[in-house]
Amino acid sequence: MRIVITKNFIILLLLSILCFSQTSLQANSDTLTPSKPSGQLPATKIDSLLTIEIGGIKQVIEIKTDDSNKPVLLFLSGGPGSSMMKNADNFTNILKTRFTIVQWDQRDAGKTLQLNPSPVTPSVDLMGRDTYEVINFLIKELKQPKIYLLGSSWGNALGFYIVRNHPELLHAYFAANPVISQLASEKELLDTLKIHFKADSVASKELAMVNIPFKVDEDLFYLRKWLFYTEGKKFVTTDDFKKGFLEWSKTRSPAWNEVMAIDLPKTLKKVKCPVYFFVGKNDIQTSTSITKAYFEKVKAPKKDLILFEKSGHQIHKDEPENFQNAIIGILDKMNAGK
Repeated sequence: MRIVITKNFIILLLLSILCFSQTSLQANSDTLTPSKPSGQLPATKIDSLLTIEIGGIKQVIEIKTDDSNKPVLLFLSGGPGSSMMKNADNFTNILKTRFTIVQWDQRDAGKTLQLNPSPVTPSVDLMGRDTYEVINFLIKELKQPKIYLLGSSWGNALGFYIVRNHPELLHAYFAANPVISQLASEKELLDTLKIHFKADSVASKELAMVNIPFKVDEDLFYLRKWLFYTEGKKFVTTDDFKKGFLEWSKTRSPAWNEVMAIDLPKTLKKVKCPVYFFVGKNDIQTSTSITKAYFEKVKAPKKDLILFEKSGHQIHKDEPENFQNAIIGILDKMNAGK
């Protein structure tokens, strides 16, 4: 069953910047001729959409690989409430040559939401524990000692939860457009938008009403409305968009308010696994300067920061080839012991 893309669906998806196969891995796998050194399992091709129980509800993951012995790369999508699954081939076509690719529709997102809305209000801690369960499922089913983990935007709230609490499960963590000190980022964004729209009386009036920290859902709405407008999304001025945004806020704003409290420079000064920061030069939603400052100070076994010159807040969409090649370059260095 395919998702019907309606106008409201598109609106809800954009807010996050933001058919299910209940089967086993073996059900959709084709065993290939073994070609691995002694001690490795036979190469197994997997192209499966799985429904598994995570955190007490049914959640959906997608696994794609031509060799299940390849290292696992799990994507944590932005949001909260969005999915990377539908268009994943656009930014994983190169990565597939080196990794087993896993997409996951989180609690209250995508295919998981279609199966069952979360019975409790999602929180960073709850979804962090979901992430831990997903990783352990992958390690067990794919018989891997560790995985590679990549968080995009909001996904970094969950990614750094794992980095903080379960670094032993990770070969490395890739932080793309990361949430580092979101309160400071939102203040910086508001100042940037006020300058950008100083000649626009409507935008200036609405931006002047925004309180940071946010006091009501309208604060986040007006900030995102004019942010999206700078990206060419003219429909954000419609009543339908406002209605859709505020509906989204009813369930997502509690988790987002937790994100606003994240301040990694104060709470996570040292990590125990390699961490790599992917930063869009033109990203004004998660501040590039704040990420750079954190990168300079955080202590890690290995770390690096890659700046994407032509990217904003979604590097995987803005520069998909460079994005993938950067990950593979890091993999090669790690394999070489560098």
